[in-house]
Amino acid sequence: MIGKESVSLCLKNSAIMSQDIRQLEPKALWNKFADLNAVPRPSKKEERVIAFMKDFGKKLNLETIEDGVGNVIIRKPATSGMEDRKAIVMQSHLDMVHQKNNETTFDFLTQGIEMYVDGDWVKAKGTTLGADNGLGVATIMAILESTDIPHPAIEALFTIDEETGMTGAMGLKGGLLKGDILLNLDTEDDDEIGVGCAGGIDVTAIGTYNEEDTPEIKIGYSIEVTGLQGGHSGMDIHKGFGNANKIMNRLLFDAFQNFGLRISEIDGGSLRNAIPRESNAIVAIDKVQEEAFKYEMGLQIEAIQTELKTLEPDFNVVLTKIETPKTIMDLGVQEGLTRAIYAAWNGVYRMSPDIPELVETSNNIARVSIKGGKVKIGCLTRSSVESSKFDLATMLRATFELIGCEVELSGDYPGWAPDMDSSILKVLRSLYEELYNEKPHVAACHAGLECGILGTNYPDMEMISFGPNIRGAHSPDERAQISSVQKFWVFVLEILKQIPKA
Repeated sequence: MIGKESVSLCLKNSAIMSQDIRQLEPKALWNKFADLNAVPRPSKKEERVIAFMKDFGKKLNLETIEDGVGNVIIRKPATSGMEDRKAIVMQSHLDMVHQKNNETTFDFLTQGIEMYVDGDWVKAKGTTLGADNGLGVATIMAILESTDIPHPAIEALFTIDEETGMTGAMGLKGGLLKGDILLNLDTEDDDEIGVGCAGGIDVTAIGTYNEEDTPEIKIGYSIEVTGLQGGHSGMDIHKGFGNANKIMNRLLFDAFQNFGLRISEIDGGSLRNAIPRESNAIVAIDKVQEEAFKYEMGLQIEAIQTELKTLEPDFNVVLTKIETPKTIMDLGVQEGLTRAIYAAWNGVYRMSPDIPELVETSNNIARVSIKGGKVKIGCLTRSSVESSKFDLATMLRATFELIGCEVELSGDYPGWAPDMDSSILKVLRSLYEELYNEKPHVAACHAGLECGILGTNYPDMEMISFGPNIRGAHSPDERAQISSVQKFWVFVLEILKQIPKA
């Protein structure tokens, strides 16, 4: 069990490393973000942050509960003069994506995020920042703690495990929330008002293979694909960033065709919702083919670098001669597997015919693991249209079933259908134009938001999503724009004043 002493130690360490962050405006928000980022909170390991949030609510003498799956709800009454307004739910998720650069030594289970200020941006030292969705959480915390911010009755909903399955939103029971309007603080462009999102489903292929002793005529090499941007597999899928798993397979397929390369192990990608940045393979080639192999691989690498030079300037592949692996994959399995990964769809599958520039359906080949006679390939398929989502998922299932894999479809969650006539959308639109003298971008997004899931148990609740500028989410390049957070804070405070009467 995680005790208060552990959380307090994290906060003490955070105070040392985040003094510059705590001086930023609005201080109320940035100080709560610094407090939160001192607490380890990777998805599915949120015990510390749940304890932290419950302790926060109880110290404020506010009604604080933890539901059956670990979501935390904190209730704050309306301020004087706001009692006749509709009750609102302010919602953000507690967990964060844990990604780091290869050269960064960091333990997400024990360390707080190390932040620094770089011009107009807050960044982390070699890891994800946790602005997704930590800035939303910190905003709600600052409002709960405030004594001078006018607001209607608030139910603060802090969900768990959004990034790896949305199990917090899925597990929230109907009837627990009483609010009429939900403000989801989990978008990443400060000029955008979110009114819809994509649903998703995990497609996981699992197989086994026989291992063969590596012939004596072969020598070992490691192949490392590095330097790709990665990014959010929903919000960034249309940008053409390189997928390390697809690039690695392309290299292996070519080398097998030309030089009989044999695969011993592959370890590519990490999280289902992050475009894979890195992949590592251990292979064996005939010793007599070594120089030809290195020359041909060099040509292939150069060709891919040329293709990606605009979007992926740091992309690189490193070949290293290593001790010959003891075993390699069965030849027939290797042939089928590399062909299946080549054929498996990755990237945008269909653009929306109804909403300009919106990706309707996509897939991310997120994880490839081959070792010790076991194969596991993990994909996340997204779509704002249920039939299209299952069409692509079925295509992937058929692709991998053709080589004898068992394919599981799991973690299915619904999208969020836009309501362009909602009263809260009218409030946000009007306020944005009044404050900034321009129209906001009202749109659905290709990411998965919890609104769609929450709406299944709360179908009458109006929902809206917005947030500050966050770039590079789900990657170590994640950063939050300071000036945008200031803009976002002002917007939130004005929204609270303008919540319609009940």
